[in-house]
Amino acid sequence: MGQNPVRSLKEAVAPHINGDRFKQVAFVPRYYNMGNPRLLCLLLLCVAGGCPKPTLRHERVHQEPQLSDQVHADSENFQYDHEAFLGKEEAKTFEQLTPEESVENLRKIVERIDANQDQFVTTEELKAWIIRVQKRYIYENVAKVWRDYDLNKDNKISWEEYKKATYGYYLDNPEEFLDAADQLSFKKVLPRDERRFKAADIDGDMVATREEFTAFLHPEEFEHMKEIVIYETLEDIDKNEDGFVDEDEYIADMYAQEEGVPEPEWVKTEREQFSDFRDINKDGKMDKSEIKHWILPEDYDHAQAEARHLVYESDKNGDKRLSKQEILDNWNMFVGSQATNYGEDLTRNHIEL
Repeated sequence: MGQNPVRSLKEAVAPHINGDRFKQVAFVPRYYNMGNPRLLCLLLLCVAGGCPKPTLRHERVHQEPQLSDQVHADSENFQYDHEAFLGKEEAKTFEQLTPEESVENLRKIVERIDANQDQFVTTEELKAWIIRVQKRYIYENVAKVWRDYDLNKDNKISWEEYKKATYGYYLDNPEEFLDAADQLSFKKVLPRDERRFKAADIDGDMVATREEFTAFLHPEEFEHMKEIVIYETLEDIDKNEDGFVDEDEYIADMYAQEEGVPEPEWVKTEREQFSDFRDINKDGKMDKSEIKHWILPEDYDHAQAEARHLVYESDKNGDKRLSKQEILDNWNMFVGSQATNYGEDLTRNHIEL
């Protein structure tokens, strides 16, 4: 983490969201659909590095990713399925294994997927596995920062611990933050964090378990946190504070207009997106329900679709669930290996188990 002290905290009022938050609909421009353009600033304390002042780390919030960037065409290859089932990085690792090693590792994975240990894998268990694999980075991120916030090492993080680790320097040295904008930023972001911490704290004791702290850092991934995500989004974009997001506010969130410079084509396209798809009731602005539809759409469940696909393709006895052997018999759909030839029908080369 950087060691440079903060010169200004004017941009530090954005929510502390890490990773892929916003999911754009499929009809945004191709050159633009890699993510919500809003640049968020994460206010962090350099605990491990000994840096006494908060620093800013800039992150772009991306759209909800597809399970894989590969084309889902089983007649050509199973790379989409490999990345969906293993995650992109782990899929690369499997490509370096022999078929025997790949199958043995798959055998161990199946044991983990079978949550109730009934020797069968259901669609729901597969879906849960795919979701966890795709969100592995979230849990890894929480693991990395956990010890920086768990000051008393009791494997929990209280609000007081988080506040001390994140804002302690400011609270103890307010004289160093005399700039009015800096003071205002801290006064806005601290209660905002507290509000989100309370929302994540299911049992209300203001002490976060690892799961609750994960919900605090990554609210977009938890059903009970979606309202806070919507509220914070509205809070960020609604500059006139009327409780809605109009077209100009929507555009201003992603593009700063320069005087005398015409808007680029992608901005014009986004204005059309707002009119045609964001503003559902055509009243010229987005309310909370429309914001939810924008940033947390529920029109397609990629994990559910892939889980159903894997079961359908591997369920040889038609009982709508998979035995360990059915999965291992179709190993090359789930995982890859050095022997995988994506230019051929993989089932012809599959090894006997």
